[in-house]
Amino acid sequence: MSTLVKICGLNAQDSVDAALEAGADMVGFVVFDRSPRHVSLDQAASLGARVGSSAARVLLTVDADDASLAAAIAALDPAFLQLHGTETPERVAAIRAGFGVKVIKAIGIGARADLDLIRGYDEIADMLLFDALPRRDAMRPGGNGAGFDWSLLAGVATKKPWLLAGGLDAGNVGQALRETRAPGVDVSSGVESAPGVKDKGKIAEFIAVVRAARPDRGGSDRREKLGLARVSV
Repeated sequence: MSTLVKICGLNAQDSVDAALEAGADMVGFVVFDRSPRHVSLDQAASLGARVGSSAARVLLTVDADDASLAAAIAALDPAFLQLHGTETPERVAAIRAGFGVKVIKAIGIGARADLDLIRGYDEIADMLLFDALPRRDAMRPGGNGAGFDWSLLAGVATKKPWLLAGGLDAGNVGQALRETRAPGVDVSSGVESAPGVKDKGKIAEFIAVVRAARPDRGGSDRREKLGLARVSV
């Protein structure tokens, strides 16, 4: 099966265009003011409209309250919410039911014990994302350009599809796919020239490496096998 590619942290028209031109399946927009990739609700609306039906729009939030979620969802009209904070399984279930939007739950991985979190979210979320566990003093829960030991995912079994994130770039994503057999990958800082500044060439190179590492049978194949074929974007 070919690999799903998500380009996250887009905050400008040219970076959105670059991701779409390179063939990204999902594009992520961060509404979290401590991130250098944060977009305002007006920006989210404008950039989301630019995406149209070319890719699935993903809204990334961190421990947002219901009012903030409602406003951001109204602005972006996302196919997915990516919950990247400390949201409990109960909170994820409540958000999914209350807002009627599919949910990606990020899980920080730093040690084998962290895999125990998977079971609770696998029953509720529509997709999982495995990222590097941030340091205790980190200002952000993700997008820090840090990787983790991929061998921790050896033999991991989930009911839902999942994305691999954390320190990926064109130089290591091929190896990451060979070691983890991840159904999809998520990249943000690894395709930037500076924090929050996407690089068109790096985006194109990253996606090209992914497609070469696992031959592509087409976007419809990727989306259907990962439950995205009928997602309204």
